[in-house]
Amino acid sequence: MNKAYLGLGTNMGDRIEYISKACEILEQNNHIFKVKKSKLYETKAWGYTEQADFLNMCVEIETDLNPNSLLKVCQEIEQKLDRKRIIRWGPRTIDVDILFFNDIILEANDLLIPHPRIKERAFVLIPLIDLNNTLCVEGKTIKEHLNSLSDKEREEVKELIGNERKPI
Repeated sequence: MNKAYLGLGTNMGDRIEYISKACEILEQNNHIFKVKKSKLYETKAWGYTEQADFLNMCVEIETDLNPNSLLKVCQEIEQKLDRKRIIRWGPRTIDVDILFFNDIILEANDLLIPHPRIKERAFVLIPLIDLNNTLCVEGKTIKEHLNSLSDKEREEVKELIGNERKPI
């Protein structure tokens, strides 16, 4: 059995609905046997900043899929939920990225594992810490990478609680 971590993000339409549907599709996949979810966070846009705030979360899954097959599942989820790739880091209905897959390091044209920008993104590091704070990238734990980011970057990631969120 393989363990993988995925990052989910959305900033268009009913953001909670898009995240919920992506999780539902993962849970219904016959090759994914366990889905553990992080808390849900609202974050400022990263990269291209002239857009609405994002909802982000991470999931830990157990699967019998290999990395390339899991990538196809992620891309199918994006396609089912009408993801359009118009502007790099631009608005999207859903984004599903493979962050980690077991302990492998993979460098292919269409897939890099671990995800190359994990250590720069508080909106990925914080929900990953919810799931497993011992994960490492480039010899440092994700918690160490989070601590190396600025206070501003960390503070822009806000947990949704209470009436702001419904169960996912």
